[in-house]
Amino acid sequence: MAGNSLPPVNLTDNGRPVLLPNEIECFFLSGVDLLCEDEPNSWFPHLKSGLLILTTHRLLWLPDTAVASSSSASAVHLSSISHIFPNKKSLKSVFASRRIRFQVSPETGSRSVVVTVVVRGKGDFDAFVAKFWENWRGRAWEESEKVASSSSNAVAGAGSASSGSGIYSSDGTVRMVGVSGILRKEQEMWESTDKSLQDAFQDLNALMSKAKEMVMLAEKMRLKLLSGSNSQTNTTNDEEMGSKEEMQELLLSVGIISPVTKESAGALYHQQLSRQLADFVKVPLERSGGIINLIDIYCLFNRARGTELISPDDLLQACSLWEKFDVPIVLRKFDSGVMVIQNKSHSDEEVFTKIKALVMKPDALRAGISPSDAARTLGVAPAMAKEHLLSAESKGILCRDVSPDGFRFYINLFPEIDRDDVYFKRSGYLSLMGKSNPCSWLKWQACSIQRFDGATNLIKNVKDMESVRKFVCKAI
Repeated sequence: MAGNSLPPVNLTDNGRPVLLPNEIECFFLSGVDLLCEDEPNSWFPHLKSGLLILTTHRLLWLPDTAVASSSSASAVHLSSISHIFPNKKSLKSVFASRRIRFQVSPETGSRSVVVTVVVRGKGDFDAFVAKFWENWRGRAWEESEKVASSSSNAVAGAGSASSGSGIYSSDGTVRMVGVSGILRKEQEMWESTDKSLQDAFQDLNALMSKAKEMVMLAEKMRLKLLSGSNSQTNTTNDEEMGSKEEMQELLLSVGIISPVTKESAGALYHQQLSRQLADFVKVPLERSGGIINLIDIYCLFNRARGTELISPDDLLQACSLWEKFDVPIVLRKFDSGVMVIQNKSHSDEEVFTKIKALVMKPDALRAGISPSDAARTLGVAPAMAKEHLLSAESKGILCRDVSPDGFRFYINLFPEIDRDDVYFKRSGYLSLMGKSNPCSWLKWQACSIQRFDGATNLIKNVKDMESVRKFVCKAI
């Protein structure tokens, strides 16, 4: 054997491993070497200083870089491990790096090799070894194989029975064959699924006992919908595609199968939580127009994690680590203090262009626009629309009018005037308006100027606020 004979690990865009059905992450260790003792570099090259993830099915080794590559990520299936050598404590082992050795048989009948895991980073090595032994003896992958084989045998048995008994069943009724039989079988499966869901939601105890089963079922249904939508893109209409996308979103919100926890990840908790969060926010971001409030993500993420809840501080630390990873999302803080998550492709200039087009409409010129009006145009929540309007105001695009009815925003007719140089007449009607509400005074100026033909073009050429004030007073 030559080259790397270890099976590769598929990774997400954010460097998280793609897990097998029913596979759960159990432990993380950083700074781990994976060495082949027998004929070095023949079965696989020495893998140096990576991230080792222990799951219920495999040992996953990922390169310890900001952007992991699927070509270098490798796995050792626990089913291929024939023996784990016990650790021998000696004086030499006290000063050397911690390590564990196990024997691997890649294929049935092939010669086995000895693999050594050398841990140079920080982490609870004894807890890892105990969990390694527990997962290897637990043989969780056999349960998954039994479930898969039983479902395939049931389908094969149904097909053989129908082909061997003709068109009549054992009770004398006409058997459903062909396309009708397939549709009937699908209907029975959906009815069984519906019954399982109804049983699970009868009371809280049934829900908790069937929670894992429901998450597995939801994941299978989501993958089936994805495969169906890819193969039948040309034959489905927009309404069917919309219903399938909605169903995928609902199933995705059922829960995360393998949430990252402090017990399993240890010192790598926030790093792995950051990558898992980056994968999770893709669907909510698409639904909310590319930007979503951090509080909303906190609620959605905790609901998906089930009982493994995280604190707000953990969420903030996970979001702050995105700057170190090449992920397509960022954490943003508005001037008002509101924190949001948005795509890197999100452009404020495009948002300002849409807002300016909205505020220049005849109705908006007379009555202004509210955050709700901007929310309908931008396709975001009203709270996010308000932040965009305030940002446009800070850029000098809009003027704000505060009233008991709320905020109203108008187009700024004096974009060339510096706000820091604005002052008001110290006596008279203009002084009262300026002191009570400068924004209302500016709106009043705009409404007054619009009564005179050509006044707007004249004002645009004025660079001195005193000249603007004198012109408005003279116009009145």
